[in-house]
Amino acid sequence: MKKQIVYLVGAGPGKEDLISLRAIEKIKIADVIIYDYLANKKLLEYSKKGAELIYVGKKGGCHTLNQTEINKLIVEKAKEGKIVVRLKGGDPYIFGRGGEEAEELVKNGIFFEVIPGITSASGATAYAGIPLTHRDFTSSVAFITGHEREDTEYSKIHWDKISTGIGTLVFYMGVKNLPYIVEKLIENGRDISTPVAIIRWGTMPYQQTITGTLENIVDIANKKQIKPPAIIVVGEVVKLREKLRWFDIKPLFGKKIIVTRAREQASELTKKLEEEGAYVIEFPTIEITEPDDYSSLDKAIINLRNYNWIIFTSVNGVKFFLNRLRYYKKDIRELYGLKICTIGPKTAKIFRDFGIEPDYIPEKYQAEYIIEGLKKYGIKGKKFLLPRAEVAREILPEKIKELGGEIDVVIAYKTVMPKDNRDEVLDLLKKGEINYITFTSSSTVKNFIKMIDGNLSLLKNVKLVSIGPITSQTLKNFSLNPTLEAKNFTIEGLVEVILEDNLCGKQ
Repeated sequence: MKKQIVYLVGAGPGKEDLISLRAIEKIKIADVIIYDYLANKKLLEYSKKGAELIYVGKKGGCHTLNQTEINKLIVEKAKEGKIVVRLKGGDPYIFGRGGEEAEELVKNGIFFEVIPGITSASGATAYAGIPLTHRDFTSSVAFITGHEREDTEYSKIHWDKISTGIGTLVFYMGVKNLPYIVEKLIENGRDISTPVAIIRWGTMPYQQTITGTLENIVDIANKKQIKPPAIIVVGEVVKLREKLRWFDIKPLFGKKIIVTRAREQASELTKKLEEEGAYVIEFPTIEITEPDDYSSLDKAIINLRNYNWIIFTSVNGVKFFLNRLRYYKKDIRELYGLKICTIGPKTAKIFRDFGIEPDYIPEKYQAEYIIEGLKKYGIKGKKFLLPRAEVAREILPEKIKELGGEIDVVIAYKTVMPKDNRDEVLDLLKKGEINYITFTSSSTVKNFIKMIDGNLSLLKNVKLVSIGPITSQTLKNFSLNPTLEAKNFTIEGLVEVILEDNLCGKQ
C-alpha cells in the first residue's frame, strides 16, 4: 500500500515567487492539490500532468466547503494512498487553520509535514516599506486576528494588554471590523495619533496601501473603499513607509499591460515588465504547435549535405528543427559544414549554448537585413534551407531566388489561435483599465483583433506597442497606429520603450 502523506504548504503572501523551494518540490509530485482563494493560481502550473486540483476557497463569507468538510476531504484523499498538498495562502500555522487540519490528520493516523510560508504580516509590510520592528521604534510585534470565531461568546483578545503593551500590532482579516478594532485600542489606552497602515493585496502588482492614524483611519478607509483581503498595521514603524517605500514606486507600478505572445514565450517579457512593477495580463493570441505534415522538413534533414546555408528566423524554428533531428536520433553535429544564419540574439544563443557561433547575424532583426548580409557571402548558385512557420512573410525566399540562389522553405511549426478565456481582457478593455498592449509579431496583431471580434473601439485609449516596423505595418493595415515601436527589435527593446514612455508621462 502506498504511503499516506499530506503536506500542509504555505503559498506565501500572494506573489508566486515568494514560496519556498521545498513547497514547489512537493507541488510537483502531488497527486492532489487542495488550494485556497489566497493561494496564487500560478503555483498550480507546477503540478504534474493528471494531478487533481480542488478549490476550497473562502471569499467574503462564501465558502465552497466549510472547515469540517475540508478536513474530511484531506483525510479521504490521503486514505486513497495519494500524495496530498494542502496549499494555503501565507503560512499554514498563522491564521490558516493548519493546526486544525493537522489535528484531524493525527486523529486519523495520517503522516503529515508542514512547509512554512511567508505570512502576509511580514510579506505585505515589507512590500509596503514598513519594517515590523526597528530599534528606534519598537522591539515587539504581535499578530492578531481581526475576525474571531463567531461561535464563542467572549473575545480571546486581551485588549487591555496588547493596546499599550506591544509596539507593532498586525491585524489579519480585520477590514470589516476596523471601527471596532480602532475603538477597542483607543478605549484601552492607545494614543489616537498612533500611525496606522492598511495594506490590500500585499506583494501583488495591484497592491494598495493607505495610511492614517487611529483617529482618522476609518474615514480614510471608507473614502478609499478598502475591502478584503487586507491587513492592518498599527504602530510607530508605519512612519517609516515614506522613507522605505521601494515596491509601489517602481516605474511601471499601477500600469496594466497585456502581453499577447504565445504562452511558452511570454514568461520572459512578463518577468521583465513585472520587475519594473507592472501588472501583466498574459493573453496569448498564438499557440505554437507541430505542423500537420513533417514531410518537407524530414526530406531536408535527410539531405542536409545538399545545402550551403541554413537560415533560422525565430527561436521556434530552431527548437522544432532540433526536435525533429532528435526524432531521427541525430543531433547538432548534422549541421557540420553548413553556414548558419540567425536573425537575432535569442536565436543565436541556442547555437552558442552548443559552442557554435552562427556565421551571420544581421545588424537588424528583419528579413531584409538578412539579404543584405548574405550578399557579402554570395547568394548566386548557393542553396539555402529555411525552416519556419507555416505562415510567414515571403520576402526572404523571393529575394534569394531573385539573386540567383536556390531555397527550400520547409514547415517546422505552425501558429494557431489558442482557446483561452478572454472574458477578463475584454472586461478590462471595456472599463478602460489597460494602459499598454504589446505585440511581438504580425500574427499576434491579427489574432488579437480576431479575439476581440474586430471591435477596435476597445483600443482607443490604449497604447499599442510594437516590436518593430513589420509588426507596426500590420497594425496600420488594420487602421491602428502603433503608439510605440521598439528601437531594438527585441523583448528588451519593447520594455525599454515602455519605460521611456512612462518616464516622459511623469515629467
